[in-house]
Amino acid sequence: MAAFDCVIRGGEVFVSQALVRCDIGIRDGRIVALGEHLDAGDEEIDASGRWVLPGGVDAHCHLDQPMSDGAVMADNFETGTRSAVCGGTTTVIPFACQFKGQSVWAAIEDYHQRASQQSYADYAFHLIVSDPTPTVLQDELPRAIAEGYTSFKIYMTYEDMKLNDRQILETLMVAKSAGAIVMVHAENADCIDWLTELLESAGHTTPEYHAKARPSAVEREATHRAITFSELVDVPILIVHVSGAEAIEQIDWARRRGLNIFAETCPQYVFLTSDHLHDPEGCGHKFICSPPPRDQANQKVVWNGLRTGTFQVFSSDHAPFNLDDPKGKALHGKNASFSKIPNGIPGLETRLPLLFSAGVTQGQLSLARFVNLTSTYPARLYGLFPQKGVIAIGADADFAIWDPHATWTIANADLHHAVDYTPYEGITVTGRVTETVIRGRVVQRDGRLLVEKGSGQFLRCHAPDFDLM
Repeated sequence: MAAFDCVIRGGEVFVSQALVRCDIGIRDGRIVALGEHLDAGDEEIDASGRWVLPGGVDAHCHLDQPMSDGAVMADNFETGTRSAVCGGTTTVIPFACQFKGQSVWAAIEDYHQRASQQSYADYAFHLIVSDPTPTVLQDELPRAIAEGYTSFKIYMTYEDMKLNDRQILETLMVAKSAGAIVMVHAENADCIDWLTELLESAGHTTPEYHAKARPSAVEREATHRAITFSELVDVPILIVHVSGAEAIEQIDWARRRGLNIFAETCPQYVFLTSDHLHDPEGCGHKFICSPPPRDQANQKVVWNGLRTGTFQVFSSDHAPFNLDDPKGKALHGKNASFSKIPNGIPGLETRLPLLFSAGVTQGQLSLARFVNLTSTYPARLYGLFPQKGVIAIGADADFAIWDPHATWTIANADLHHAVDYTPYEGITVTGRVTETVIRGRVVQRDGRLLVEKGSGQFLRCHAPDFDLM
């Protein structure tokens, strides 16, 4: 009998924050040996000339999430995770969304039905809390946290999702007492509604006005308010999809005061600008997301935050809607006002290659920073470490095997999601994931799936690790 189920040989392996030439021995889905000249495995993977990095953890993506307005996402768990693994992501954490009037457990049970026997990647669930009733706060949410749903998202905008200030404080208290992390979508709803009414009454309804209805000031104000609530309750929070300088200034200000504030950004804030919303071909709606992309000056500030530690997480915020689908971006017609177009853009498969190319290859990020942002830190913050997010003895054998020198051009026709576009069409990147391994099994090689859907496992999360800074 072979010493290992699988051995990965010949590659440069990311161990202890650096590349080391060594073999990896895998048994029962876990890493059991790191060293030179390991004994034979039942299966052998030759990684010569390539880098073996921890599999990506995409801690903010939306898959088959029910929508209150009747919109339908293009990706379910099958197509979304197919796309994820082909881009080197081995774990995804999408959202079980509670609607107003619904119990948290009904949302969880519905989402398990949607995910069951569908996923190629391993997966956990965040919760979305939109109706923090006394029953939810006193019973349902604490019990959900105790059973492995240790993160939840709250909104300060969107009419059907937003919480008022008191409700936010009350949910933060639950997170503090039960041991959870709260993700905050920080935009001021009343300001956005007021600006939208002014713009639409003046006939300004095309996609470029989406950015004008959600300027940096409304994100700055809400970010500051969320930080204040975190300070009052004395509980860490994570501000999601931070778009630019003004929100970053608030986060850095809070950190200087000793507050435990974490932050996430996404590809749209370093690869897109508000100019994309003013598409001369009339396709600006494909770039509508919230907060909207800013300008190039803000891009530079976000890159600086990625380098220097403002951000702990780089997620896709994959929110897939087809362009001409009457249940997608065209929900209210092809010429609907910007305020009626479903928000969100796809990005599960392109998240890692974009950041690797522009960050690592072009010298804006160290390889260690790239791995921390896309794998290790999300695993730690969301209670999956050290099972996920690291190459170490005892961890799950989850790897993205990279050809760091391969150059290719992103084209939607080559991607594996079910969305009819990518906002990153035509961008040339250097660095490509050639194989993805989950718990010791090669799940894809050169974009070809090698396992059946449903091979991914559900993960229960433990308490978050806030000791990152």
